[in-house]
Amino acid sequence: MAEDSDLERTEPASAKRLSMAREDGNIPRSRELSTFAVTMTGVALLMVLGGKIARYLGDTMQKLLTFDQSTVQNTEPVLARFKESIFGALWELAPFFGGLALVALFTPMLIGGWNLTFKALEPNFGKLNPLPGIKRLVSINSATEALKAILKSLLIGGIATWYIWKERDEIIGLLAMPLESGALKLTDLLIRTFFIVTASLILLVAIDVPYQLWSYYKKLRMTKEEVKQEYKEAEGSPEVKGRIRQMQREAARKRMMQEVPKANVIVTNPTHFAVALKYDENMRAPQIVAKGSLKLAEKIIDTGKDSRVPVMRSPRFARALYFNAELGEDIPSALYAAAAQVLAYVYQLQQYQSVGGVAPVFPDKLEVPEELDPYSKRPQDSAPEESR
Repeated sequence: MAEDSDLERTEPASAKRLSMAREDGNIPRSRELSTFAVTMTGVALLMVLGGKIARYLGDTMQKLLTFDQSTVQNTEPVLARFKESIFGALWELAPFFGGLALVALFTPMLIGGWNLTFKALEPNFGKLNPLPGIKRLVSINSATEALKAILKSLLIGGIATWYIWKERDEIIGLLAMPLESGALKLTDLLIRTFFIVTASLILLVAIDVPYQLWSYYKKLRMTKEEVKQEYKEAEGSPEVKGRIRQMQREAARKRMMQEVPKANVIVTNPTHFAVALKYDENMRAPQIVAKGSLKLAEKIIDTGKDSRVPVMRSPRFARALYFNAELGEDIPSALYAAAAQVLAYVYQLQQYQSVGGVAPVFPDKLEVPEELDPYSKRPQDSAPEESR
C-alpha cells in the first residue's frame, strides 16, 4: 500500500516542473476566454465605429459606381479612384482590426502569460504514432471539450432565438420601412443581437477558466518519489552530502593536528578535553590552534607529547577554553590572566629543562571565571601532568 501511495500523483507541481513545462510550451490556456475577449471587442468596436465605417464604405461604393463620359473613355481615373478607395478603406478599418489584434495579443496574459519557445517546432516522430491520438479521442479532456461545444451551441442558439423572438415585432416592421432607414435599423438590430449573444459567453468563460487551471495543475502533479528525487537532484543526495561533510571534517582535523606541534602548551581535563595554545610576540593574545574531546583529545595529547609540547592538567581552564573559543581565535579576555600563568610556567619549565636550577611550581589555582566553565560547581583540582 505504501508503494502504491508513492506512485499516486498527489503532490503539487514544483517550481522546477512548472518551469520545464513552460519551456516545452505547456501552459494553461482557455480558448473560451480568447474567443469571448476578441468577439466582445469586435462587437464593441462595431457599436462605436460601425456607423462611421458604414458611411465611408457607402460613399466609396457610390463614387466607384458613378461614371461620366471622361471615365468611360479613359480607364486611368477609374483605376486611380479604385486604388485610392482601397487605401482609404484600409485606413478606416485600421482601428477596428488594430483593436482586435491588441486584444488577441494581450488576452493570454490573463491566464498562462506569454511563452516564447521553439521546442514545439522540433521534430517529434512520436507524434506519428496513432495510438496516443486514439487515446486522446476517448479521453476525459475530449469528452469535456465535446460537452463544452454542445453547451456553447445550446447557449448561443437559445439566447439568439430568445432575443429574435423578443424583437419579432420590430423585425417585421422593417418590411414597411424605407430601404435606407430599414438598413440602418437592421444593422443596429444585428449588432445588439451579437452583443447579447456574445455577452452570454461569459458564463462559459467563468466555467472554462477555473477548469483549465485545475486540469493543467492536475496533469503536472508529482508522486512523492518524484518529489524526493527532484529534491535530491537540487540539494544533492543526503548520502553524498554526508560524505562531503565527513571529508571536510577529516581535512579540517588533519590541518588542526598539523598545528599541534607548533603549540606552546596543551591544557587538558585531563582526558575529556584537550586544548592546544600558541602565543608569540606577533599575536595580540594567545590563540587556540587545536581542541578536541574524548578520543580526539587523546590524539591531541599523544601528538603533543611526541612533539615535546608540554601537557598541563587544568580541568577548569581546559573546559573554559574548549567551550568559549574557536580554532584560530584569540582566547576570551577573561582568560588572559590564567593563560599568562600557564605560559609563564611553560617558559620556566623549558628554562629549567635546558639549564637546570630550581624546578618551577605549577600554579594550583588559575583565575578562571565560573561563568566560563559549564561544570564550575564540580570540585576541581590543578596539578601538572607529566611533561617532557
